Amino acid sequence: MKNKTLHIAFVSGALAVALGAFGAHALRTVLDAQELQTYNTGVQYHFYHTLALAISGILQLHFSNRFLNYAAYFFITGLILFSGSLYLMSFLKAAGAEGVNWLGAITPFGGACFIAGWGCLFFAARLIRK
Repeated sequence: MKNKTLHIAFVSGALAVALGAFGAHALRTVLDAQELQTYNTGVQYHFYHTLALAISGILQLHFSNRFLNYAAYFFITGLILFSGSLYLMSFLKAAGAEGVNWLGAITPFGGACFIAGWGCLFFAARLIRK
């Protein structure tokens, strides 16, 4: 998964910039302040965990460690569940859909994946001897 992790991180970073710009320009006129804040939270965590994914990928290039692989998987899953659910909910609200707040119930599972990813980095660091 070594180089794949970095490739995914770099694509994720570009996507975070594009989605952040989209929110700042296109969504600010169709979402209320609270809905826009929800979207921006998705973008913010998208950026943070893209950087965490890149760190995981860089470490994978230098160390063979199963916890680095687990961390990458958890960060990717967290990005999809956490930021993805917030993006989807915001896009649907912007399109006029009602009753989509249930998507917010998915978000904590993504948050749990982020926490698990950071925990895996902790254990990976404990195994690294140099």
